[in-house]
Amino acid sequence: MTQNELDLCFCTLAFGDTYRSLAKELAKDLEQYAPDVPFVLFTDKVSEFKAHKNVLAFGHRRRGVLLYHERRFAIAKALTMANSCMYLDADVRICAPVPRNIQWLPGLTARSCSSMNKHIRERLNKTDPPDPKAVKVVETYKKMAHKVGVDPEDDQIRFINEFLFVITKDSGREIEFLDLWGRLALYAELLGMHKHPTYAMGLAAVKTGLHIRHDVMEGLDFFDDRIEKVRIANGQSDPAAKQKYFETQQKVEQRYRSLPHKAIDKISRFFRHHYHTTRLKITTYVSDSNFYHH
Repeated sequence: MTQNELDLCFCTLAFGDTYRSLAKELAKDLEQYAPDVPFVLFTDKVSEFKAHKNVLAFGHRRRGVLLYHERRFAIAKALTMANSCMYLDADVRICAPVPRNIQWLPGLTARSCSSMNKHIRERLNKTDPPDPKAVKVVETYKKMAHKVGVDPEDDQIRFINEFLFVITKDSGREIEFLDLWGRLALYAELLGMHKHPTYAMGLAAVKTGLHIRHDVMEGLDFFDDRIEKVRIANGQSDPAAKQKYFETQQKVEQRYRSLPHKAIDKISRFFRHHYHTTRLKITTYVSDSNFYHH
């Protein structure tokens, strides 16, 4: 870490009305519970975040078809400012002061991760016969692995729950990791898999030697609606403890939109998808047709 470099930076990606609104809630949490830590945010409307003093907002144009892999650009920017970058999904909330005594080790530290082989077995065995969508995902994952010369059944490959993780500088491996993640992301999108960044991340980490480890991140009190529902179902959390976060998120996500607006949104999504798919095919042919199309 250089003399003027920060030890930690937060970052996220927020595109569209819903995620920008959720990101504003997260920004308020971070301003309250980690006021001295900058929050790097890549978005389609920078002006909406001017009121948040802790936010460093950057305009971004997607490189892929959907937005799931675009978070890598926010991470890359954050790592130019700090030794460690904590990525949080825009719909995550921080509920108490962020502990500053955690020593983040070089590489990627995930709040939730497991064996990729175990994850794939569980996904395929969830139904009998396996869900065709799950089969397609696994087939695409194997093509991605072979593209970069990695054994898809390598026990070192980790499945990462991408909602919350930290990347710490590791002698340049983090840069190689982000670059290969990006190449695999575009390759996966060309094959029709636009979601699930974990597959590209897991393969890129093994190929570049970036270590992935699990850490409960003790003292980091956060809210993620999916995880909180599991905690409540397992009797690990009081349903009332974080009810206000559920209510805020539901209020944002279930905002009333008229039928004409819904129809326009649906048509717009269709044309955007077609445009970005065509653009990606062209740009990858121009940039590296051998990697992406052979």
